[in-house]
Amino acid sequence: MQFDTLLFERRDTIAHVSLNRPDRLNALNRALITDLRAAAEAIASERDIRAVVLSAVGRAFCSGADLMGDDLLGNPQRSRGENIGAGLRDYFHPMVNAWYHLRVPVVVAVNGIAAGAGVSLALTGDIVLAARSATFLQLFAPKLGLMPDLGSTFHLPRLVGTARAKGLALLGDPLSAADAASWGLIWACVEDAALQEKAESTARRLAAGPTQAFQRIKAVFNVELPRTLDEQLEIEAQGQTKLGDTQDFAEGVQAFRQKRAPNFSGN
Repeated sequence: MQFDTLLFERRDTIAHVSLNRPDRLNALNRALITDLRAAAEAIASERDIRAVVLSAVGRAFCSGADLMGDDLLGNPQRSRGENIGAGLRDYFHPMVNAWYHLRVPVVVAVNGIAAGAGVSLALTGDIVLAARSATFLQLFAPKLGLMPDLGSTFHLPRLVGTARAKGLALLGDPLSAADAASWGLIWACVEDAALQEKAESTARRLAAGPTQAFQRIKAVFNVELPRTLDEQLEIEAQGQTKLGDTQDFAEGVQAFRQKRAPNFSGN
């Protein structure tokens, strides 16, 4: 199976999917989002696939949404915030849901930076492993004047608690792989050289296990709290639609493209 922005390979009963935009630190543009959704749908359609490994090519797992291009913000008939909300609902949300609701276990191998939407993508997995040198960043607010999305506001409080979730979102401080593991954000921190083999061996273990039991376990844990992921995604989209029309977000994008610190006005 061929994709423009992904590597996709079947190894026996395990599907290996790798983000493949290393020159952009695997930032999520429309093409990559579309390919990710298509890959998840292909996996779902093949009943003999029993586990998945999601990883990335290059020195970063995913640096978040691609703000250097205009394919996510470029409809001139809408405001910037309306473009963001539409992009979330039309592209990001279906992709996130396709991965989160896969019937088989997903092992995620995080290398380098996972920032913003990259964190959210990683957290759609069931077993998240990170190289010791990996870093998790929630830069929506401190860098762009936005709020976390793609399900981060759904996952973070459940995994690390409200206090830590708020701190990550408000401050944007980097979280090391070791701290991410000790906080419960991910399953394990492993040495860099061992990351891929650990992901592969974990996937093999899962692929040899009781697939129907795993499917039931995923279904139970994925609705652990009363609010569902779909409901939380819509709340995020509503918030980002409003924030996307602020002067602070415009300043955040300009500062990102100019590689400087943003100068937020609060408007």
